[in-house]
Amino acid sequence: MANVNRVQNGEASAFIGEHTCSVSTADQSQQSLGPAAKSSDPGMNLSQKQSVTIFQKGECSIAGLLIHSTNEKMSIYQAKVKGLLQPGTAMMLLEAQAATGFIIDPVTEQKLSVDDALQEGIIGTDVYDKLVSAEKGAVGYKDPYTGDLISLFEALKKDLVVRSHGIRLLEAQIATGGIIDPFSGQHISVDAAYQRGIFDEEMNKLLSDPSDDTRGFFDPNTQENLSYLELKQRCVTDPKTGLCLLIVTDKVVKGIQLHIDEKIKAVFKKTLVSLKFGRFRGREATLWEIINSEYFTADQTKEFVGKVKTGECTIETIITNVTTTIEQTERKKKGVMFHGLRQKVSAQQLLDSNIINENLFQKLDKGLTTAEEVLQLQSVNRYLKGTCSIAGVLVESTNEKMSIYRAMKKNLLMPGTALILLEAQAATGFLIDPVMNAKYTVDEAVNEKLVSADLRKKLLSAERAVTGYKDPYTGNVISLFQALKKDLIVKDHGIRLLEAQIATGGIIDPVNSHRLPVDVAYQRGMFDQKMNEILSDPSDDTKGFFDPNTKDNLTYLQLMERCVMEPETGLCLLCLRDLRYIDNQTIIAFQKATISIKKGKFERRTMSIWECLNSDYITDIKRREIVQQFTSKKLTIEQIITIIINTIEEREHRTQTNITVDGFRKKISLTELLKSEIIDSQTFEEVQTGNLTVTNLLKRSSVQKYLEGDSSIAGVLVESTNEKMSIYQAMKKNLLMPGTALI
Repeated sequence: MANVNRVQNGEASAFIGEHTCSVSTADQSQQSLGPAAKSSDPGMNLSQKQSVTIFQKGECSIAGLLIHSTNEKMSIYQAKVKGLLQPGTAMMLLEAQAATGFIIDPVTEQKLSVDDALQEGIIGTDVYDKLVSAEKGAVGYKDPYTGDLISLFEALKKDLVVRSHGIRLLEAQIATGGIIDPFSGQHISVDAAYQRGIFDEEMNKLLSDPSDDTRGFFDPNTQENLSYLELKQRCVTDPKTGLCLLIVTDKVVKGIQLHIDEKIKAVFKKTLVSLKFGRFRGREATLWEIINSEYFTADQTKEFVGKVKTGECTIETIITNVTTTIEQTERKKKGVMFHGLRQKVSAQQLLDSNIINENLFQKLDKGLTTAEEVLQLQSVNRYLKGTCSIAGVLVESTNEKMSIYRAMKKNLLMPGTALILLEAQAATGFLIDPVMNAKYTVDEAVNEKLVSADLRKKLLSAERAVTGYKDPYTGNVISLFQALKKDLIVKDHGIRLLEAQIATGGIIDPVNSHRLPVDVAYQRGMFDQKMNEILSDPSDDTKGFFDPNTKDNLTYLQLMERCVMEPETGLCLLCLRDLRYIDNQTIIAFQKATISIKKGKFERRTMSIWECLNSDYITDIKRREIVQQFTSKKLTIEQIITIIINTIEEREHRTQTNITVDGFRKKISLTELLKSEIIDSQTFEEVQTGNLTVTNLLKRSSVQKYLEGDSSIAGVLVESTNEKMSIYQAMKKNLLMPGTALI
């Protein structure tokens, strides 16, 4: 149960938490930032000084926003432009940044002077003048009477700065490391500031006891006026960059305004709660802040308030409810993790993306199944790892495997063909060494000499389809499709990479580091119906890959279909065949004659004899034999068609009769399932003909029940300690009677 205190004027205490921005106190020790540059013009802004890095130490000011629903980082100015922050709120936060040393872009992690920030497009001209003025809080003001360089506090005392404005800037400095001495370029302690005359006890008392006069900053989530210190306490620390970010909830993003009775609101504001989970851990927060946080929707907030107003619930009951909700939410976040394409992926992310269902999520959460077991599901593995791209080449005459790059260096592939295949690898996750069966990022591949350094730039560009592109207008990370829509990449290049992603498992979400089902990609704006139609109906515009055997332009999927799958590794290899013995007249004859394929991977397709002869159904020996007999007029086109059809059907029959599935202790054949009446003859035929995959067969509950069984009672859960243990262990600890445990 959370600890509760009711106070008249509650002020949340400062704390340093796992996810919360650390907050400095006014009397902390001096932090050296390097000497400030001397100048003949003390009033010049920071970018004009020689030493532009003097304020790099001290703690970070509020660097930007974190949009909770998308996990997107955003600069203060961009949030203003998008309407997520009111212009006045954004202006105050930007001024606080300038007065503490730098304007910050949380997306690129840049810390810049006001002039540099304008030049980089992090701020606009509409805020420039005010920020140059605020920046003097860090670099010093020019005393109009003496021409001397003076501090923010001294300028305030001389009425060179509006009082409310100056107090806000002073408070921001204290909250980020101490008063800035423009002479030394240091955040200094309160005592040192007293001695130097750039702070005094009266101002310290004023800032130490926030009132409505000093609460000059605004929390968009709770609609409250706060001191900078209080607002900073409500922020989170980006674990990757250490930057301090203000979380913005869905309610703010959607512009939802809650009209709540002021008396009821006051009750929630006066109630302080101590939580043991999430970003509120380690400090007291008002119940009002908590119910307006990212943990609760607008409807839930209204429900809490409504129930208290009508007397249906007490404040204590609301506290219990919110505590339970936050605890459950945080447990889910810290639950089972999976390896994504570039970073860890939580079970919650998989659930949100419809990759796993609620039932499987609950099993993971309760420990009834493991991440390893879930990864065995093809439906999950496909979205986390994808299926293999074209990994390399197989030289038919020598049966030698080699990488795409090595095949190019040996003149087995044209440079353009090789580059396009390597870009497809990079855009689907990794460059592949088929000989070592190893996967690498682009930089790793260059280091391992899998590819040469001269290809690095082009391959890094393609790899952004996995890691994300930077939107030059917002600084946000966007997907391949979104970059294509914004004309950040050439259309035919983008379509090739998109098609390769779809052919190898699905569209990649660079923010969440995994692939997406098509419907989820639609919802997230990472794919659309129009592009789906373009890729589903290939034309010359979308056939961006080249078959070096037949000289055809193909889609990536079509080229993959012509590859061979190596049984030992599962790698997809482009077979390079020596076809120089076939004359052009014979090739033309084979290209004109077509076959309707009824079985196998080309089922229901009409293909030319030439395509069939270059597929993995026909061996080199068989191909040479057919060509030799055709050119010597011993075989007709009709006879060749019959030979090809028979060859394909014989191969597929051998393959299908060997289909097995995993049973309790051994492999079970498809025929055994039919005999045991676990599947019917229609299902048997569908699997045999390839109309139903084994993966989809195993998803059927009627099949799962007999192959895997329903879950037995797996163990015990000790309620008081939340400890799981086996039946036998519970018996040994006298928690179960021997007879009960044995049964």
